[in-house]
Amino acid sequence: MPYLTQAEDIRCAIASCTQASILWLDTEVADYKTDTPQLSLIQVLADGNDLTAESVGILDVLYQPELADEFIAKVMYNPAIEKVFHNASYDRKFLGKHKAKNVTCTLELAKTIPYYRLPVPNYQLKTLTEYFGICPQVDKTEQTGDWRKRPLSPRQLDYAAKDVVYVAHLHRHLLDLAQPDPATEDIEALTLRYRQIEHRWKQLDTEIQQIKERLKAAMQAQNVKKVHGFRLSSQNRTSKKVAFHQLAEVTKKLGIELDISVQLTKSLQQKLGEVMEELPVEEENKTTWRLSITEPEEEDLPF
Repeated sequence: MPYLTQAEDIRCAIASCTQASILWLDTEVADYKTDTPQLSLIQVLADGNDLTAESVGILDVLYQPELADEFIAKVMYNPAIEKVFHNASYDRKFLGKHKAKNVTCTLELAKTIPYYRLPVPNYQLKTLTEYFGICPQVDKTEQTGDWRKRPLSPRQLDYAAKDVVYVAHLHRHLLDLAQPDPATEDIEALTLRYRQIEHRWKQLDTEIQQIKERLKAAMQAQNVKKVHGFRLSSQNRTSKKVAFHQLAEVTKKLGIELDISVQLTKSLQQKLGEVMEELPVEEENKTTWRLSITEPEEEDLPF
């Protein structure tokens, strides 16, 4: 676990990073609760198989912002290097913002996986790390530690190094759960699984919908706004409408050019008749697919 504080060593580490095709990264920020947070550490891992954190590089840039700028220019702006963070939107605030290229966020990746495949209460790094068994119990005590003080304690350095290891292994697990290629999907297996769970799904789905409606009605009737995580709220929306011909007359008088496309329904097209030929109609063709499901014949049942 190289902890680098000297400018020459950090520059060598940055040069090494530019040779990688993928890096797993994390940051620690000093004074993160204030209006002037400052980047303290950049943790870098190039070996995704490392479980010991021995190959994690910890770059101390707190009082060397020019080195952070060099890392941003040579690594974060480099589209040839994939940069993997857990909460990329936060880390990018200190590492190139929206100019950073080829950034992967395991937090967002986890959110794309259906709940039945990833049944977790939240997508925090600690939660996901423990769920996949990467580490049975993650100690986040140092997360809110003082990252401005120097020297950093061994516990702080250990925490900083392990977090980026968790990101690397979490990334691999999430990729394994990602949406498979439709071209190679096992259609027979999918239809079998659907039939196996269809009845239970219909029962649960209809029960959930009814419970929600009953709960909403009961909370309204009993004037209960919040109970056991359920919150009842209302929203008033005001919409304003005007007949199109009236709008056209007014805008014509005011010299306002209406740049509005109107969808021509079949009924309207019939009413327009031959006049349609005189209009500069824009056609847009779309193909939509719908999966229809019918009850299978007895002999077609796979079980």
